[in-house]
Amino acid sequence: MKEYDLYLPLTDNDGHPFAARMFRSVQNELLSQFGGVTFFPQPNEGLWQMAGVTYHDEIVIYRVITPHTAKARRFFRSYKEKLMNDFGQLEVLIVERDVETF
Repeated sequence: MKEYDLYLPLTDNDGHPFAARMFRSVQNELLSQFGGVTFFPQPNEGLWQMAGVTYHDEIVIYRVITPHTAKARRFFRSYKEKLMNDFGQLEVLIVERDVETF
C-alpha cells in the first residue's frame, strides 16, 4: 500500500492567492482517480534554500492511499506536469511512502 502527499502553494509567485476552484478541481480529480482523498486545508509553511536564498511558501496538502502503485505513479507523473502549469510552478512536490492500513 502506498500513500501519496501532494503539496500545493496557496499563492502564486507574486503572492496572489489562487482561486478556491483550483483547489476544488484538484480535490475532485484525486477523488475521481483514487476513490478517496484527504485534504489538509490549514496552511502549512514550507521553507527551502537554493543558491543561498531562503524561499517561503504557504501550502496545503492532499493525501491519497492506494494499493495500485504502478497506476498511481503513471497518474502522478502526468498530473504533476498539469499542476506545475496550472499553478505556474517550476516544481510541485509529491511524496510517496509505504504504509500499512488495518
